[in-house]
Amino acid sequence: MAKLLVLFVLLLAFLSPSLSSGATYNGIDWWCSKTPHPNTCKNYMGHAHVPKEKSQFKKTTVHVALEESLKAQSHNKWLGSKCRNGKEKAAWADCLNLYEETITLLNHTLDPATKSSDYDVQTWLSAALTNLDTCRAGFVELNVSAHVLPLMSNNVSALISNALSIQNGSIPPQTERYRDGFPSWLSGGDRRLLQSSSPAADLVVAQDGSGDYQTIAEALKAAVGRSGKGRFVVHVKSGVYKENLKIGSKLNNIMLIGDGLRFTIVTGSKSVGGGSTTFNSATVAVTAEGFVARGITFRNTAGPQNHQAVALRSGADLSVFYRCGFEGYQDTLYAHSQRQFYKECYIYGTVDFIFGNAAVVFQNCMIYARNPMTGQQNTVTAQGRTDPNQNTGTSILNSRVMAAPDLVPRLSSVKTYLGRPWKLYSRTVFLQSFLDTLVDPAGWLEWNGNFALNSLYYGEYKNIGPRSSTSRRVKWSGYHVITNASVASQFTVANFIAGQSWLPASGVPFILNL
Repeated sequence: MAKLLVLFVLLLAFLSPSLSSGATYNGIDWWCSKTPHPNTCKNYMGHAHVPKEKSQFKKTTVHVALEESLKAQSHNKWLGSKCRNGKEKAAWADCLNLYEETITLLNHTLDPATKSSDYDVQTWLSAALTNLDTCRAGFVELNVSAHVLPLMSNNVSALISNALSIQNGSIPPQTERYRDGFPSWLSGGDRRLLQSSSPAADLVVAQDGSGDYQTIAEALKAAVGRSGKGRFVVHVKSGVYKENLKIGSKLNNIMLIGDGLRFTIVTGSKSVGGGSTTFNSATVAVTAEGFVARGITFRNTAGPQNHQAVALRSGADLSVFYRCGFEGYQDTLYAHSQRQFYKECYIYGTVDFIFGNAAVVFQNCMIYARNPMTGQQNTVTAQGRTDPNQNTGTSILNSRVMAAPDLVPRLSSVKTYLGRPWKLYSRTVFLQSFLDTLVDPAGWLEWNGNFALNSLYYGEYKNIGPRSSTSRRVKWSGYHVITNASVASQFTVANFIAGQSWLPASGVPFILNL
């Protein structure tokens, strides 16, 4: 009995990081061995104070990631003079922006004044990692990855991935109630603004001169100088606004309200074919926290021949798009990162036209595949999750996938799929949605041979329509026909969006039944 007791004490000492911290297995090496990049961890944290708890270790890891991000950004600025042409310069400029946003997110994570939940922290670290992936992607897609990109090499992504892997137990969703069909982070006043036919506006944009400004850009510039941090409403009257807009962190809590998606249109034509990166091709790019848009169409007219051409890119945490339109061809809607919600929206495109690595829910949306270039296949989604600990994915609820009018005559010759795995841990689900005849019986398409077929997570739950049958779907181990309501409920607005509880609008019965 005494021998068993001694063995038990020794085993406990081995397993517990809070005991005898001088031992090798309880030092930094022990902690680092639990991460996906242990050598990187040891190299950067070998002289750090030995933490006693996971939360301490995670905080230290984020601190180190921040320090290395700052060093990398300083180095990246110096690399500008090394760019040999416009394409390298375009990709480099994106990286400066993306590293700056990463530094902001890491600071946000560490700021004691930020009352953040563990789910918030996972969201911000997930977005930080996505930013660095996006930086690298710009060089690759413009075929200029050989010169400047290797000079940017660092270990920041590995450090952030390590931080993501350190879970403080399970991360439960919050259980705030969902009212009037909108997420709980929207105040009652914001819900009334979204539903009002004539909301009170702080500024009015009108091309005919009847408002405060004639362009949206002018109104946003004026909004930067507003007093207070509360909701600021910009009413954009009917018209086609040829503008490329960047709505950044100085414009948090902005609400753009149009006169309806058929009448208020923001349009641009930047594209990868025209020399932009995908990231910078967006007609409208939003990173302002709490951004809300209603009754506006975001359009990119570059056409299918110019390949990636984004209508809207959102990296805006807690952003909402209500009754908006998104029109393009390849890469129409870039749900880049953070938490997003789209309700009663119309989305048009061809290849990968809903893509990115946000934690995003589409509810009651109309998704239209268009006529692509000859030889192309349509793919509705291309989800970009690169790390198994990112709390990201695309959830499409009670929506409709249909053919746009220009595709209808070619339905017999153009194949359309629900998605393909852009990244290794791609995660997409279609829940109780209508799938029309355009969807190929296989449902999903390979990206490149066997890439990601075992590590992805694709799911379908109680879809309806002519192509909802799963009998001829792909046989990948990562594909799931979801039959259990409790499994499906993980991807609803109540549980999938980090840190929030989302319940359905009245008249959306499937979520009420989960």
